[in-house]
Amino acid sequence: MTTDEQKRERIVRRIAQELRDGHYVNLGIGIPTLVANYVPPGMEVILQSENGMLGVGPYPLDAEVDADLINAGKETISELKGSCYFSSAESFAMIRGGHVDLTVLGALQVDEKGTLANWAVPGKMLKGMGGAMDLVAGARRVFVAMEHATKDGKPKILKKCSLPLTGVQVVKHIVTELAVIDVTPKGLLLREIAEDTTGEEVQALTEPKLLLPASGPIVMAS
Repeated sequence: MTTDEQKRERIVRRIAQELRDGHYVNLGIGIPTLVANYVPPGMEVILQSENGMLGVGPYPLDAEVDADLINAGKETISELKGSCYFSSAESFAMIRGGHVDLTVLGALQVDEKGTLANWAVPGKMLKGMGGAMDLVAGARRVFVAMEHATKDGKPKILKKCSLPLTGVQVVKHIVTELAVIDVTPKGLLLREIAEDTTGEEVQALTEPKLLLPASGPIVMAS
């Protein structure tokens, strides 16, 4: 059985393969922050933290922790050579100005049009919407990194989101522990599936009907 840690690692390893030299990338709170640990060796990717830092490195070892270095999720991080710091105003000017090539965000729900809900559950304490609304509006490509279903086995990929929205028709790609799904004008395309699942199992945990490539989905790269 795949553990929660293995699920998260599979997701972030797959998303890391979408990174390219010279990309400016923002990683959201939760699963997305783990992508920093899997940037391909030799590739120069500049990770941006919306609280005002460029050049975020992987999570530090215990002996390397600097309490003054934190990301937007208030986790301790490392800095790479050439990293720099600036105010939140400058950080959001970068985001809103379209200077982020790719953002990876967690999600509570995504629908078949690429509409995202990821910041509020009615009746539960709200910590604030964070910068997700700015990121989905300003980043050139939006990836969602999430587990495919809720803890009680209900779909998180829906025909229509029921939770408060973050952005309408903004998500381009969904990566879960089971699949890579592209949001297309015709619907959700099941591009890749994990080697330990089947298309039928993925569909059973997905509310909208999934489209299939002409040659069928390939095995998810890891």
